[in-house]
Amino acid sequence: MPENIAYLFAGQGSQYIGMGKDLYEAFPEAKAVFDKADNALGFSISKLCFEGPQERLTQTDNCQPAILTMSIAAWEAYKSVSPLPVNPLTRYAAGLSLGEYSALVASESIGFEDAVRLVRCRGKFMEEEAAKKPGKMASLIGLELAAAKKLCADTGAEIANINSPGQIVISGGPKEIEEAQKLAQERGAKRVIVLDVSGAFHSSFMKGAALKLAGELDKIKINKPKTNFISNVTAKPADSPEEIKANLVKQVAASVLWEDSMRFILSKGVKNFIEFGPNKVLKSLMRRIDADAQVRNVEKKEDLAGGG
Repeated sequence: MPENIAYLFAGQGSQYIGMGKDLYEAFPEAKAVFDKADNALGFSISKLCFEGPQERLTQTDNCQPAILTMSIAAWEAYKSVSPLPVNPLTRYAAGLSLGEYSALVASESIGFEDAVRLVRCRGKFMEEEAAKKPGKMASLIGLELAAAKKLCADTGAEIANINSPGQIVISGGPKEIEEAQKLAQERGAKRVIVLDVSGAFHSSFMKGAALKLAGELDKIKINKPKTNFISNVTAKPADSPEEIKANLVKQVAASVLWEDSMRFILSKGVKNFIEFGPNKVLKSLMRRIDADAQVRNVEKKEDLAGGG
């Protein structure tokens, strides 16, 4: 067992039909998570994960609870075969955007049923704001952060995610993103990919969603995490319930500092990471942040065949 270890949790966009089905069938602990989610939500998120249809699974208010459920099912299956390090000071947890909620469940800061209902609301609020104030997001490949910030200053777009060296996501109105796309290519970006999302997430366009989310967060109990939980908006540990709540509210309309969060964890001597959830997005980001870091994924039953 590594001395220091970090657990990473997937964000929105990594979903696919069939995710979690083999874990559900192979591990009673994973099945219990899906069953709890179905009961908490009042409909079968399990069926949506396993069978689709794709257009329903990708709706933000479905996608967010679906990914959280699959991620925590993978987490519980992992724990059933691989005990966690006893010393909580050696454990770190972080999640990309939506993945923060999975990280908080894994850290025993938020109960699973509360979290799955909460992210269902979060997704709904984000969709409502996107309908009121349409926007887009685009991924800038091969542009430095300083150049991305200048691009935003010149176009009115906003930095949404700083994911890794050479991968920055921007948000804004359709005109702003179109202008930024053109300018970015002129200024040396290798590629600009307009993302298949329904709104300008992690930008000022989402302030209304943040306010609504604050009301929902007031209804649930948040505990001090039992691991080193790293916040997206500060890239630093957050351990008081008040700070965690404030950061979750801010996060909806603020930049996700993923690269800085990973560099903070790496600075603590962590070289071993485990990613939970669908696909391997965080592993590929880590390759660009620190090629020496060891990242394994827990997504399917074969990922757990050899135990921890």
